[in-house]
Amino acid sequence: MRLRHSVAAVCGALALTAALASPAHAATGDFSYRFVGITGAQEWIALHDPASGECITIAEAADPDASEPAFAPHNDTDEYAMVFTGTDCSGDSWTLRPHGRPASERLKLRSVMFFRP
Repeated sequence: MRLRHSVAAVCGALALTAALASPAHAATGDFSYRFVGITGAQEWIALHDPASGECITIAEAADPDASEPAFAPHNDTDEYAMVFTGTDCSGDSWTLRPHGRPASERLKLRSVMFFRP
């Protein structure tokens, strides 16, 4: 009987270790957007294979008191991208399809989250 309990405990520990050791999931592809840089000129940046299922605050637009929101996002990843007007995935949101066309310059964002439906 002790052998069964020991085997069960070992199997449970191995399963937990395997689950915790698996790599974090990421959307495959690029998510790009434009923003106004410190010189006042428009700049472009892309997130390559961004993390999935976690909120990503756009660094260039993170401080509402010091920066304009990013704009014109383009989701060229294999997952949906939900863009938010506020930091920490707050405020109004809009969902962009995987491998979609670039969005309008009127679409503003300060954070984004990638997900599979």
